[in-house]
Amino acid sequence: MKRFFCFLLTLFIIKNVYASPKRFGDLAEGPYDKLVIQNIMVIPGHGGPPVGPYDIVIEKNMITEMTPFDPVTAERRGDTDRAKGDRLIDGTGLYAMPGMTDLHMHLRKEPMEIEYVYYLKLAHGVTTLVPAADRGLEAGMSEAEKSKKNEILAPRLFPIWGWGRNVDMTQVEKDDPKNADKIVRRMIAQGAHVVSVGGQAWSQELFGAACKAVWENGGITTVHLPPSSNAVVHAVDAARLGVTMIEHHYGYGESSLDHNVQDFPRDYNYNNENARFRHAGKVWVDADKERLLSEVADSLVAYGVTMLPTRVVYEANRDIVRSQSLPWHKKYTHQALINWNLPNPAYHGSYHYDWTSDDEYYWYYAFDLWGDLIYEFNKRGGRVAYGTDDNYIWATPGFSNVRELQLLRESGLHNLEVIKSATLNSAQTLRQKKLGLVRPGYIADLALVDGNPAYNLRFLYSFGALTLDENGEMIRTRGVVHTIKDGIVTNNSRLMEEVAKMVKESKRGIGTNAVTEPFKIK
Repeated sequence: MKRFFCFLLTLFIIKNVYASPKRFGDLAEGPYDKLVIQNIMVIPGHGGPPVGPYDIVIEKNMITEMTPFDPVTAERRGDTDRAKGDRLIDGTGLYAMPGMTDLHMHLRKEPMEIEYVYYLKLAHGVTTLVPAADRGLEAGMSEAEKSKKNEILAPRLFPIWGWGRNVDMTQVEKDDPKNADKIVRRMIAQGAHVVSVGGQAWSQELFGAACKAVWENGGITTVHLPPSSNAVVHAVDAARLGVTMIEHHYGYGESSLDHNVQDFPRDYNYNNENARFRHAGKVWVDADKERLLSEVADSLVAYGVTMLPTRVVYEANRDIVRSQSLPWHKKYTHQALINWNLPNPAYHGSYHYDWTSDDEYYWYYAFDLWGDLIYEFNKRGGRVAYGTDDNYIWATPGFSNVRELQLLRESGLHNLEVIKSATLNSAQTLRQKKLGLVRPGYIADLALVDGNPAYNLRFLYSFGALTLDENGEMIRTRGVVHTIKDGIVTNNSRLMEEVAKMVKESKRGIGTNAVTEPFKIK
């Protein structure tokens, strides 16, 4: 009898704890036993065009039904009964697309609130993040676990692990390729999934062993190929040696040089960031364009590597004044981030204290040729994925997610290919089989957008974009109205209000700085 009573008590607890959706104040609520989104157009995420309208049924955190309600289908079916649930969202005029996966970004430290980043990402339709361990790996893994349990309002998180982190071995032992599998097994047992191997690019044997071991144990590898070791492992080498994805722009131009090394100036010092980023742009001027867009592109595709451009974080290099004067800085860019962005040799990525017109020319040229490479790689069947590297170099989170989409469009990809890069391509790169598509059986990670983002990617900005309504009147769209992560529905206008409050508080008592001083009104 006692056991039976305990059983009934357990059922009661389960029913009352899990049946009711969780509330995050007035910012978000869910998941629901049954959430229904009616009359919504769908961008599936695999590159196909919009289709619909559909009624989408979400049970807990899974899409379970998608019933078409276009006139032809409804007439053929002879059944216009609509699904009912615990919550109904009217999707009229909205477009559902998969939540976006940002495969490389940063969660910088206090005084920037971590919620500042989470809310901006969610408000712009990003539901999965791969953050660097700016706040420490332990803190990153703790946040990932809380997000997984929906204890916090945040995208799902896959923190980046450095090679050999939390493994009790000497550096010499970690550098021995024979220990690669042992190292990876110990890391995976602690929750590692994304492993950075840039620090191993001094040795092709170690680099290849690390990539192979991580993949065979179910994880993925990522690399920012440092210019300091591109003479050993450039982009084609990294692809041949099995890295999952190559971040940024490094190593591509170097793969096409007539020499095995970049023509650095004789006084070059890699630790001088002003020189490092200057010559990271200039190397594209020295690249063999024909070889880059044929032989290099073919090799990258053949080896199966994923390209992760993160173009938005480098856009300041081709027009620093534009990046410093973006319209959202005043209301939505945290003062801590502005302070870290200002020219200052003491901070990483704050190297624009001696940035010349020649430097901007190098980077204009680099962006064009880099974009041509992305286009050729994609055209040949290579997988282009999506990341921002934001919270650095005047790239404000959320806003930079939309700008990255625009910069991929600038490279020549079709808008539907751009959306695919941020959704299905990135989910596949991350080896997450139930993310990246709007389809029954997939996790309910969605962005519900006011207007068709395949028509105008700027509809994804939190402030929307100007367009014409059916009467020819100019209106401003509402951006991503709701983001759904794991079945939890966010109220994005409220998220942006909370972000604005954080930013306003961060700017309290702040005066001019080296960038704004000339424009101070006296």
